[in-house]
Amino acid sequence: MIKNAMYKYEDIREVHLEVTQKCQAACPMCDRNMNGGADNPHMTNAEITLQKAKKIFKPEFIGQLKTMYMCGNLGDPIVARDTLEIFRYFRKHNPKMWLSMNTNAGAKDMQWWAELAQVIGRAGAVIFSVDGLKDTNHLYRQNVVWDKVETNMKAFIAAGGRARWDYIIFEHNEHQVEEARALAEEWGCEKFIPKKTGRFFSTKKMTGKETHQAINRKGQKTTKLAKPKEVKFTNKELDKEATIVKQFGSMLEYYDNAKIKCKVKDNGNIFITAEGLLMPCCWTAGRMYKWWHLDPKIEQIWTYIDDADGKGGINVIINDLKRVMEGPLLSSIEDSWSKDSVKSGKLGVCSQKCGANFDPFAAQFK
Repeated sequence: MIKNAMYKYEDIREVHLEVTQKCQAACPMCDRNMNGGADNPHMTNAEITLQKAKKIFKPEFIGQLKTMYMCGNLGDPIVARDTLEIFRYFRKHNPKMWLSMNTNAGAKDMQWWAELAQVIGRAGAVIFSVDGLKDTNHLYRQNVVWDKVETNMKAFIAAGGRARWDYIIFEHNEHQVEEARALAEEWGCEKFIPKKTGRFFSTKKMTGKETHQAINRKGQKTTKLAKPKEVKFTNKELDKEATIVKQFGSMLEYYDNAKIKCKVKDNGNIFITAEGLLMPCCWTAGRMYKWWHLDPKIEQIWTYIDDADGKGGINVIINDLKRVMEGPLLSSIEDSWSKDSVKSGKLGVCSQKCGANFDPFAAQFK
């Protein structure tokens, strides 16, 4: 057993489950496709079935949890085969825990959504990622049909489901924020969250950008996505880039020196990928399959995975979850935070996502 693990098995209170890598949408800033076009060539379209979930999550472990939420880096729970059954399994073994998921709402029928509302119950919610209205939502949520979204959201809410509407603000939909807020209230959503997107910072190039060109499955240009123009909708953290560069010399040098304030450690949160791999969070897992690399293993995270006996060593379908948690992965990631630089082994993605001085993710909700 590793003595200095990020946290112990018995400390876990939240599970973030990527139930599938599959999705019917083609969002241009999602890693599952190339700017909305062809699929990420490194994906396997893996999926957690009910059988796999039962192998990973024992009833006594579920009993200690406060939260299980389905989201992920590459897929949407509504496309997975066993989403309802997995929620039902967790609810059976922990009637009071909070269950939730993020979704584009563009698949399944009304009956499925009504059943989801009953399975989750009042101790849970669905976060609907809807970025516009009928004439704009599809500009980012490519291949998602508005009428399907509306029907499914209404069916879920009518069946007693608790709904939150998350709305990413772009230039093309900023004029509709208040109209969408009113519609959310009319439909019965409990919350409406306009998000001041941090997506216009490239962790690949380590700099901000003004636009992002979307393409379709045929490789044809579609919408040129742009940051909102209204100051009240902009992500203020992105404005700090020049200050950070002036202070540290470059963004890379900031990452070398960033004090890590881990977003998941204090909450006792673990992330399970659709392949059944244990990672501390979605951001560390998200570095595994960047589509722009010919060899995805060029990413730094693979050094830590390989040191933990590779994907097989952190696979909690074939290995006991507790044993994997007690292995070297989590402790080596935390130990890296005290290293002098990314080059010397400090995990760069931790500096990018949890560095104390620059946090576009958290600023989305301010």
